[in-house]
Amino acid sequence: MKKSDINQPPCYFDKYLDFVEDVELSEAFVQSKAELETLNFNELEQIGDTVYAPGKWTIKDIFQHLIDGERVLAYRVLRIGRNDQTELPSFDQDLFAANVNTKNRTLRQLVSELGLVREATRLLFESFDDEASLRALTINGNHMSALAYGFAIVGHQRYHLQVIHERYLPLKAALTT
Repeated sequence: MKKSDINQPPCYFDKYLDFVEDVELSEAFVQSKAELETLNFNELEQIGDTVYAPGKWTIKDIFQHLIDGERVLAYRVLRIGRNDQTELPSFDQDLFAANVNTKNRTLRQLVSELGLVREATRLLFESFDDEASLRALTINGNHMSALAYGFAIVGHQRYHLQVIHERYLPLKAALTT
């Protein structure tokens, strides 16, 4: 199914959907994994734990956030796809971020894990028919379909990769002078 098949406005996640073309979800997942394979690790590792502003996450923290966020959203998708209509609560991304230990992990490890999580999410969606993909659930007051969550997952990654490109990569020049 394509992004244009989403049958209701996805509320908060609109900003992430805007980062994804109107392609089949399976293709969007393939493209998102390919984007991870083009990362310039040497460039990103030079930035290390430097942040562009006080209180912002490091690049490794961003990738851990993508991993954690996708796991939470994929769980929601599983519940929706299996027709469990129990309303689910939100999750606190800042609480999650405050309780990670990315200092003991490499960027390559984190990106590799994200690729594996993305593959598991892609396979979850392959287990759905169109009816399951279009089912929706209210979570924290937002009514969204499994399909909308799938595209939001891809767009969420693209959003954060853009943040890295626009706000973190310029730091590299200041670090090397």
